[in-house]
Amino acid sequence: MSENIGKIVGINGNLITVRFDKPVTQSEVGYARIGETALKAEVIRIRGENAELQVFEDTTGLKVGDPVEFSGNLLAVELGPGLLAQVYDGLQNPLPKLAEKCGFFLQRGTYLKALDRAKKWAYTPQARKGDEVTAGDTLGTVPEGIFQHRIMVPFRLPGKYKVEEAVAAGSYNVDQVVAKLRGERGDVISVTMVQEWPVKVPIKAYAERLRPVEPLVTKVRIIDTFFPVARGGVYCIPGPFGAGKTVLQQITSKHADVDIVLVAACGERAGEVVETLREFPELTDPRTGKSLMERTLIICNTSSMPVAAREASVYTAVTICEYYRQMGLNVMLLADSTSRWAQALREMSGRLEEIPGEEAFPAYLESVIAAFYERGGVVKLKDGTTGSVTIGGTVSPAGGNFDEPVTQATLKVVGAFHGLNRERSDARRYPAIHPLDSWSKYPGVVDAKQVAQARKTLRQGNEVSQMMKVVGEEGTSIDDFVVYLKSEFLDATYLQQNSFHDVDAATGADRQKYVFAKIHGILTAKVFFPDKDAARKWFLQLTSVTKDWNLVPMDAAEFKQLEQRIDAMLAEVSEHA
Repeated sequence: MSENIGKIVGINGNLITVRFDKPVTQSEVGYARIGETALKAEVIRIRGENAELQVFEDTTGLKVGDPVEFSGNLLAVELGPGLLAQVYDGLQNPLPKLAEKCGFFLQRGTYLKALDRAKKWAYTPQARKGDEVTAGDTLGTVPEGIFQHRIMVPFRLPGKYKVEEAVAAGSYNVDQVVAKLRGERGDVISVTMVQEWPVKVPIKAYAERLRPVEPLVTKVRIIDTFFPVARGGVYCIPGPFGAGKTVLQQITSKHADVDIVLVAACGERAGEVVETLREFPELTDPRTGKSLMERTLIICNTSSMPVAAREASVYTAVTICEYYRQMGLNVMLLADSTSRWAQALREMSGRLEEIPGEEAFPAYLESVIAAFYERGGVVKLKDGTTGSVTIGGTVSPAGGNFDEPVTQATLKVVGAFHGLNRERSDARRYPAIHPLDSWSKYPGVVDAKQVAQARKTLRQGNEVSQMMKVVGEEGTSIDDFVVYLKSEFLDATYLQQNSFHDVDAATGADRQKYVFAKIHGILTAKVFFPDKDAARKWFLQLTSVTKDWNLVPMDAAEFKQLEQRIDAMLAEVSEHA
């Protein structure tokens, strides 16, 4: 039992005020006791001799005078082999094991170790006795799925250490000592395969931070070509409910060119989370042919779970991402949805009686969101290899209003904006990313001049479409009508993508370059038609053939045949130029 014990002097929902005698620290973990049950809480503000803690559980039954034990440790996660393929809650409790212990209804105050203590890992030492090491250096490796999981010098250790002892290759569990290090002051540190790290402190055991410039291929055409994401970049997907945010994230997690995907379900509806939990183990990883779950980790904190745990879930997720980045891996974090996290911040801010900002969100909302997204990036490790964390956060603005505070705060820090549109969603134009409202600051896989020309066509086609709503088709010139048809052709054949088709669901970078060059040729070609009906008929036929072309593998004979048919159709209407 802790020696630092305070007394509750006030309770407001899941916020408790505790009077303490001995020192406490910001973000320190405390346990509020109801009999034998201990409820986990975190210090979020200290004023004089009172500390205010947010409790991660239901506080029913707590009363003034109840004891609170301060642990002396910051809110932290366990890092080590065995994290992949797991499903955790926001406090890193393994949910399957929690369900085994508690049944269908999880009992409050139940906390389990995140890593399996009984499982043996085949450890191969790399550091030898006498080697000089620093925080983040590799001591040995164990196989975890398709990766070599590095056992590293704990990130908390400052300065240089010498390897005093190193165990031989063999099978060990995560709690067994694999090395002993001697510091410059003569202190000896025993290192196991597991280490803890506070979730709100970025891991910085690397040589330097690099600028994200390499495109991350997601195999979603509208993203890679028009609104690319860089490896180690940060982007957001705001959109109204039902516009396809979750489906787009699942497609990205399956096909993106990354090593590990971490899905943080932060306050989403339980139905969506259940769907993710059911589908991911059944999905086949295109890279390995095995279950996608083997290189995926899910942090599950639904809207029915305690509000305070939502904030912990996003920090838990990004800390685990940084840990795997330290192994030279490329990691993607998909946070769904950051709006729920911001709502949790708003609720706690209201209970703290802080001065509210816009729409009652805390005045410091922008800095909190920025600090989270800044943990993405590309780093050069001390051994010369690079690792990255790419962060994609969805935002769920009420009514699809992108002017609300969470969306605006997010847009100030991200490098790409994929705005989902209700009209496109209702018209079944998926992915429902709006091609005119969205933007990206990152380089893409397709020639920038070709993309700029295509965006110009989309913009002009939209202007003609708006004009036609007023003056009608008969009041539009044939040239303007052809521009409109070209924009509709580009939308139907390239921007839209069938995520349930084996070929069309994932379009690699080489195919995107090849196909887009062909479509760019059609958009810039001078075509002639006797009337609008002829133009409409020709573009409908061309759209049908091009859609069929999208469904055929590049190495198939039919691919060339359909391409030749497209060329022939184009020659028919442009031969009089």
